[in-house]
Amino acid sequence: MDSFDHVLNWKLKRGSHLFPGQDGGTCINEAAIVAADFPYQPVYAVEDMPDCFSRPICALTMQLNDEASDEERQQLLPFVIRLACADTAEVEQQRNVYIASRLRYCRSVREGIDILEGALAMGRQADELAPEQVGIRLDAVQRGAATAASVSTLPALFHIGIGFAPVL
Repeated sequence: MDSFDHVLNWKLKRGSHLFPGQDGGTCINEAAIVAADFPYQPVYAVEDMPDCFSRPICALTMQLNDEASDEERQQLLPFVIRLACADTAEVEQQRNVYIASRLRYCRSVREGIDILEGALAMGRQADELAPEQVGIRLDAVQRGAATAASVSTLPALFHIGIGFAPVL
């Protein structure tokens, strides 16, 4: 985990963000875009992700990110560097079926993370990212922030903690 310390300065937040603040506040998918060396962009839907990102996995992380409490959401940080793992249509379909078949019984963020681990074990793995490079990328975005905190695109009412709600 020591090599991952640079990401611990990043704060995952619910929803999409026009631009992260100096706190690095974004959703997991927005942070993953920066970690993979793409320019920062808000993510409103999985289709906003670069093609090298697995759509089923990014949909799952988006759901976990948005339904977790602020504290639970930070458990997703280690996955930021693992999401750029798109594979063949067949593997992506297998991931989708795997996630959907387990998510219906999911009752907690911890169970959701276990599902994420299982889906990430299928098919192509994300390219190994040097921790120093990821740190430099994330730090550059934070330093370029115009505000101390990120600017969310969600209505204020959405920021009320909703807890984990399984998909039925």
